[in-house]
Amino acid sequence: MIQGFVMMPATGWFLILPGLLLALWARWKLSSTYSRYSQIGTESGISGAEAARVILDRNGLRDVEILPVPGELTDHYDPAKRAVFLSEGVYQNPSLAAVGVAAHEVGHALQHQQGYGPLGLRMALVPITGFASNAAIFLVFGGLFLGNILGPMSSTLLWIGVGCYALMALFQIITLPVEYDASDRARAELSRLGLVSPRELPGVRQVLGAAALTYVAAMLTAVLELVRLIMIARSNDDRHRG
Repeated sequence: MIQGFVMMPATGWFLILPGLLLALWARWKLSSTYSRYSQIGTESGISGAEAARVILDRNGLRDVEILPVPGELTDHYDPAKRAVFLSEGVYQNPSLAAVGVAAHEVGHALQHQQGYGPLGLRMALVPITGFASNAAIFLVFGGLFLGNILGPMSSTLLWIGVGCYALMALFQIITLPVEYDASDRARAELSRLGLVSPRELPGVRQVLGAAALTYVAAMLTAVLELVRLIMIARSNDDRHRG
């Protein structure tokens, strides 16, 4: 995952602002919405872990574990371990936020069970993206600032670095439908199984919608950073040819 913008020449600097502003707003929106609905209890008194267990069991996934994990909003599904990890506030809290987040993570388990294509593609990209994330920064900086030492090879390094960022952007693009689909599955299961009432569904929808905005921001940030790097690489080539 792209963890931020690469600090380098000012080419394309105007592309930084939209992604940065959206990311900040998305983080604020998620934090405020999660905090609000963490204070509103479910009518049934069911906790996040309990809701997750019901959904898993009713879908034939009794072998999928539900485990607590430290931190806030650190919830995730691990397909390799076949386990749903819920943050402390979600695991034991009987709130609309907790139930919504827990059901979302179970949505990924349902995707895994049913062979949902985009999830499989994202899983396949994880090790490649991890390598690309570590290599990209060195390749890009090496290509930009070692031109006098490496000669024409510096341009090649820079474009390989851009290719690494393209893989990272692709990962974020694929992540978007995976996350939205998991939220759709969460709402459907919560309603189908009667875990939340019709009066409670709008609150769950707001929590999941706020969470989805963070993925939109990550995707936009990644794509804009890729565009900026392509502009920098082209400018670098023009400078060397000149």
